[in-house]
Amino acid sequence: MKLTINGEPRELAATTVAEALAAEGLGEARVATALNGDFVPAALRATTVLSPGDALEVVAPMQGG
Repeated sequence: MKLTINGEPRELAATTVAEALAAEGLGEARVATALNGDFVPAALRATTVLSPGDALEVVAPMQGG
């Protein structure tokens, strides 16, 4: 399926947000996710279904002061 992840086109066999993260090597990473501009909590990633053309944003938290 064709998706856009962080602005980059990708071709993945993933059907859920969790599968897409795993395919990108981020399955266990502590990240925030948004699908088509809507926040997806970690607890819902395994059940949030992807569709061709979806845009997934993955953001790692930043620390600093």
